Amino acid sequence: MNILDKIVETKREEVSSAKRMFPRSMLSDRPLYHAKKYSVTGAIRSGSTTGIITEFKRRSPSKGWINEHADPVKVSSGYAANGAAAVSVLTDTTYFGGSLNDLDLVRKTIRIPILRKDFTIDSYQLHEAKAHGADIILLIAAILSPSQVKELAQEAHAIGLEVLLELHDESELQHVCIEADLVGINNRNLKNFDVNIEHSIRLQNMLPENSVRVAESGIHSAEVASRLLQSGFNCLLMGEYFMKQPDPSIAFATFVNELNTLREKGKTFFPEGKNELSV
Repeated sequence: MNILDKIVETKREEVSSAKRMFPRSMLSDRPLYHAKKYSVTGAIRSGSTTGIITEFKRRSPSKGWINEHADPVKVSSGYAANGAAAVSVLTDTTYFGGSLNDLDLVRKTIRIPILRKDFTIDSYQLHEAKAHGADIILLIAAILSPSQVKELAQEAHAIGLEVLLELHDESELQHVCIEADLVGINNRNLKNFDVNIEHSIRLQNMLPENSVRVAESGIHSAEVASRLLQSGFNCLLMGEYFMKQPDPSIAFATFVNELNTLREKGKTFFPEGKNELSV
């Protein structure tokens, strides 16, 4: 059993327990369930942000603790102040050290889109995400069938959430559907955690022309980010690179400046005619 299989097995148990403790009717009674929602696709297409989805991430199964004592309020507010298109919050506890409480704290802190990053296998998790202030949910093709992706995405839209569909290889292209607001390509193989940027570039060229393309994971330099943007990606999702620094928000601001420097040298591409990244 690989790490992804273990995570999904654990997630099934967690969801089953959560359903008993907090029925869906209780979720819809939470104030955040009815709070204003923010659109990440709108932010990306408008060119009004950096085009980078930053991430609050304490640990990973492959790297262990990245920033064990990071403060979600401080980090997310710094990301938002420096032009993040959205903030991704890991809510898996067992493997990533996150929690729904982190999501609550971030929602109360920032007024930009928030992605609940977790392993969504049940529609209950959509309502759970909304009840804790998320605007976007992640669907991972590797753990869902094409029909499950479509059904979950349709329900997400019905309750006002956007959908980021994550792919890893060509076999998952059949999961792409019109209900997916963004299509992410993970540079990291979730089964062995190897990173292959070139593979991701090839795969994004196979997506429908109008897809909002997001490059995810394993981006550790402005040069790599520039190459991904130049190849056709509209957006980047980055967490570990910033979270491993003493101050993630300063690291993010520095990264944005480095990308702008590459733009001035004609080495990067920004969607929708955007001339520079915002800080």
